[in-house]
Amino acid sequence: MSLRWLWIPVALALVAAPAFLYPVFLMQAMCFAIFASAFNLLVGYTGLLSFGHAAYFGFSSYVCGWLLKAQGLSPELAILAGGATSALLGLVIGALAVRRQGIIFAMITMAFSEVVYFICLQAPFTGGEDGMQAIPRNKLLGFIDLDNPWTLYYFVLAVTVACIWGVYRIVHSSFGQVLKAIRENEDRTISLGYPVERFKLLAFVLSAAISGIAGSTKVVVFQFATLTDATWHKSGEVVLMTLLGGSGTLIGPTVGAFFVVTLNDVLSSLGEWVTFIIGAIFVACVLLFRKGLVGEVLVRWPRWTGRANPGTGDNAAAKSYAPPAGKAGTRPGNGD
Repeated sequence: MSLRWLWIPVALALVAAPAFLYPVFLMQAMCFAIFASAFNLLVGYTGLLSFGHAAYFGFSSYVCGWLLKAQGLSPELAILAGGATSALLGLVIGALAVRRQGIIFAMITMAFSEVVYFICLQAPFTGGEDGMQAIPRNKLLGFIDLDNPWTLYYFVLAVTVACIWGVYRIVHSSFGQVLKAIRENEDRTISLGYPVERFKLLAFVLSAAISGIAGSTKVVVFQFATLTDATWHKSGEVVLMTLLGGSGTLIGPTVGAFFVVTLNDVLSSLGEWVTFIIGAIFVACVLLFRKGLVGEVLVRWPRWTGRANPGTGDNAAAKSYAPPAGKAGTRPGNGD
């Protein structure tokens, strides 16, 4: 049995889920699934660890909320505008950050995230510490009422599927293959003539844009925007989701997002102990499942099915990747 067939029961379960589970809980998990998938594009496929992705998630929520509340924009346009704003923000920050590597890159992204947090706190349209409240959802496409929970759920599901499909198309394109080559061996990729900094910057911008769509969609669901989504804690939370699910796998961050959101919901009655318990689970998963939950399944699936070389999973594809033939010092294609 191929893993690709698992998409069929998963799709059916998502369509029927609101009949059995609280729709708001599901929509929250899907918003974080988009956020984690965007982060995974950067850390899992490009090898760049950002500690400041909450900047795009949080700032876009304020932009989307302001457009919905003050300008009366339709939700689909407000979400796209939030994503575009995050892309522009990612272009500015990424242009400075991608010139560095490792811990320096991570610290630069975290520093800029704090700057964005300060802007969200002081800007007159954000509401400061009170945040932005009572944000209307408005009419989707001008005539579809999103106040109906079922309609809203399927809209969020459509956005989630579109974003994850977009990430899939990116990582399985020639551009995505170059990103994997940069992750595996940046010096070799440079020697083949690829403009590595340009590829990393584009990956950074795409990741920021999708993170912005996640933050904007969350505003449409909950109808408020607060500073919580722009703090460095939120950046740490998306790192946790991605690593738990499986960095460098397509579905791993989604599984990690649903896992963390479920834990927060189930353990919410325990108060401050929630952070301790999730931290302990994270340590256990790192020790027992070093490739994440989905990553370990992809590695062990051949043994369970008796296949010697199944070639499944994004990690396997990355290992088997060989850059196109060409002379050193040349540029064998734009890769995009």
